[in-house]
Amino acid sequence: MIVQSPVVLDVAGTALDAADRRRLAHPLTGGLILFARNWVDRRQLTALVAEAKSIRPDLLVCVDHEGGRVQRFRSDGFTALPPMRVLGELWMRDALAATDAASALGHVLAAELRACGVDLSFAPVLDLDHGASGVIGERAFHRDARVVTLLAKSVAHGMLRAGMAHCGKHFPGHGHVRADSHVALPVDRRSLKAILEDDTRPYEWLSATLTAVMPAHVVYPKVDARPAGFSARWLEEILRRRLGFTGAIFSDDLSMAGARHLEGAALTYAEAAALALGAGCDLVLLCNQSPGGGAALDDLLDGLAWQAEAGQWHPDPDSEMRRRELLPHQPPLVWDELMRDAAYQRSLERLP
Repeated sequence: MIVQSPVVLDVAGTALDAADRRRLAHPLTGGLILFARNWVDRRQLTALVAEAKSIRPDLLVCVDHEGGRVQRFRSDGFTALPPMRVLGELWMRDALAATDAASALGHVLAAELRACGVDLSFAPVLDLDHGASGVIGERAFHRDARVVTLLAKSVAHGMLRAGMAHCGKHFPGHGHVRADSHVALPVDRRSLKAILEDDTRPYEWLSATLTAVMPAHVVYPKVDARPAGFSARWLEEILRRRLGFTGAIFSDDLSMAGARHLEGAALTYAEAAALALGAGCDLVLLCNQSPGGGAALDDLLDGLAWQAEAGQWHPDPDSEMRRRELLPHQPPLVWDELMRDAAYQRSLERLP
C-alpha cells in the first residue's frame, strides 16, 4: 500500500483535460506546479486550481513566483515584484528599511497567490551572488550570507503572514558556478569546508525558519560524485543532521539536464525520482512534460509505482507528513477582501 504522494507534476493548459484529471487522481501525485501557460486571468486560475483540488483535496499547488524575471502571473491585478537584488541594494542604504520591505514583498507575493488558491511558492532564493551565475544573477539578494539570511527570513515572515509556506533554494548553493543546470550539469570544485563557511550559512542560520528546501542540480565532487539533489551525504548527513533542517525537501525539476545523467548513466524519470527520494528528497518535480502529451509523466507515475511494488523504492510516511505540513492551515482572503485588507495595503506601500 502506497503511503506517500511525492510527485509534483504540471498540466498543459488553462483548463484540465481528461489526461490531467487522471494523473492528478493517481495515488503518487501530491502536487501541481503552475506556469505562465496556465494563466489567462485570476478567474480562470482560481477555477483551474479549484477543479484540481476537487480531484485531490490535499493537493499541494505550487509555483515559481519570486519577483523579477521569475514571476509567472503579472497581469489582472497581480503586483509586479522586483528581483531580490533590489532588496540587497536597499540593505546597503538602510538595512532596517530593507528588512521591512522584504517582509512586505513576501506578504504581497503570498497573499495574491493564496487568493487564487495557490498554496506554495518556491521562494526565496538563498544562493549567494558570487557574480558567476547567469541563471541566478539578480535573483540573489547579496554576496554576504548574513545579508541573504536576514532578507530571506523577512521574505519568509511575510509569506507566513499570508498563510503560505516557503522554500529556500538551491542547496547548498548555485551561485558559484557558471553553467545553467537546466541545460548542463554544473560542477563546483570547492571544498566542503569552503562551502560550509559561506554558501550553506543561510540554511544553518534559518534552520528553525525554513519550511522547505530545494537542492541544486550541481555536482560538488570534493563532497560527492552525485548532484546535491541525489546525494544522501548532502541531504541527510549535512542538511538534516549537521545543519538541523526538519522541513520538506523538493527535488529540482527532473527534466533538467543536471538531473538526467548521474555518474555517466542516462536515467529514466522513474529511476531519477527513486534515486532522489532514496537520497532524502520528500517530493520530486517533473515539469513541462504535459504540453507534449504527458507520456513522460505517465512513465514516471507508472515506473515509480512499479518500483514500490518491487521493493526498489520504499514510500516514507514521514515524507508524506512533511508534504501535508506545507498545506495552508487557514483559508485565504478572497481577492476582493484582500484589496480591502489594511495589512496588505500597507505591504504594497512598503514595496521597494
